[in-house]
Amino acid sequence: MPHPTGMSHPGQPTQTKSPRAARGRWHPLVQGIPDPWAVEWGHDEFGVYQTFQVGEVVQRLRWVPAGTFFMGSPESEVGRWDDEQLYQVTLTHGFWMGETPCTQALWEAVMGHNPSQFKHADRPVETVSWKDCQNFLEALERRVPGLHARLPTEAEWEYACRGGTTAATWAGDLKPGEEWGRAAALEDIAWYDKNSQVNGTQPVKGKRPNPLGLFDMLGNVLEWCSDWFAEQYDLDTVVDPTGPPSGAGRVLRGGSWGSIARDVRAADRNALDPAVGDDGVGFRLVRGPLK
Repeated sequence: MPHPTGMSHPGQPTQTKSPRAARGRWHPLVQGIPDPWAVEWGHDEFGVYQTFQVGEVVQRLRWVPAGTFFMGSPESEVGRWDDEQLYQVTLTHGFWMGETPCTQALWEAVMGHNPSQFKHADRPVETVSWKDCQNFLEALERRVPGLHARLPTEAEWEYACRGGTTAATWAGDLKPGEEWGRAAALEDIAWYDKNSQVNGTQPVKGKRPNPLGLFDMLGNVLEWCSDWFAEQYDLDTVVDPTGPPSGAGRVLRGGSWGSIARDVRAADRNALDPAVGDDGVGFRLVRGPLK
C-alpha cells in the first residue's frame, strides 16, 4: 500500500495542511503537536486526522469531538426494531476513530496471517471474533507503542456514525417499503444486499463518507463494539455508557454486505458470541479515554 503524500519515515510526522480548530471546536492538534506515533497529520474539510503505520500499511484516524446526541430511533422511523429505544447520551471525551474498518492489509501486517473469506488487501478483514480483535489490539500496541487502540463503545459507534445527523442514515431516512428492498438513502453510502456487486465484501472507501469523513460506517461489514449487549436501557440521560458488566453476546453495529436495508441504519443493533466470527463481521479502531 503506498505511503501518504509527503510522508517521511515513522516518528517524523508530516503536516499536510495547517491544522486549525475543526468547525470552531477544540481538538488535540490545535497546538500543532501530533502524537509521537503519527507519521502524517493534518486538517481537511472533515476535520483533523492522524495516521499511523505498520510496515508498509497506513491507517488514518479521524477526530470525533465530545458531545450529546439522541441514541436509538423514534417510533416513527421506517425499519425500526423494538430494542432501539430513544435516549439522550453525553460523551464527555472526544476520541480518534479509524477512517475505515480495519483492512485485511493492516490485519496481516500486524498478525502475519489473513483469516478473511473474501481476500483482498483493501477489503475489510472479516471472519474475526471479538476475542480475535483483542489479540490484534495487543499485537498492534507492540508494533505501535503508545497508540492504545481499542474497540469503540456502542454509544461512541452510533455517535460517530451519525456525525451530527438524526435520520436513519446520514443520507436520510428509509422510505416506507424500502426496509426490505432497495433503499435510495443507502445507495451512495453503503454496501448491502441490494447493491453488492459480488456475494461478499467490497474494498473500503468505495462509497461516500459520513460528515466526519468516516467510510463504511454502514454496510460492508458489521463492526464489533466493546459493550456486552443489553436489550433495554432504563435511564433518560446516560453519560459515557459502556454497557452492562456481563452478557451472552458483544454488540455489533452497522450492517454488512448481506444485510437487508432496515439493518443498515445508525440505530440498528446486533450481538454475537465474542468467541465467534463471521464473513460479515469486522471492526474499526478507536483511540481515546474509556471510563
